[in-house]
Amino acid sequence: MIGSVDEIVVDCRHPEDLARFWAAILGGEPRGRDEAWWYIVPPGWSQLSFQKVPEPKSVKNRLHIDVRVGDIAEATREAERLGARRIGDVHADVAGSFQVLQDPEGNEWCVVKPA
Repeated sequence: MIGSVDEIVVDCRHPEDLARFWAAILGGEPRGRDEAWWYIVPPGWSQLSFQKVPEPKSVKNRLHIDVRVGDIAEATREAERLGARRIGDVHADVAGSFQVLQDPEGNEWCVVKPA
């Protein structure tokens, strides 16, 4: 092992807005270092940071966050109320069920209910 996760950083156009969105999803208090760098520290997790970049998102994420929930339909409705967008239908397999969503800047993530 060469180290441990210090934080996960999301490149984005509007760091404060995404910090507020993700704080509503995961918990933690949105905090800004400056207008180009905001972060949250969700309970029991590493820091999630949002760094301003000039270019918009253009392709599917290669890494995404799975958020464990008790009820996928209820969590999806709440996430949409906060600004998420639903992508397709609920998927189910031997590991459980999940719904793909996008945050307000189009970053894919999932609400999941393990089997």
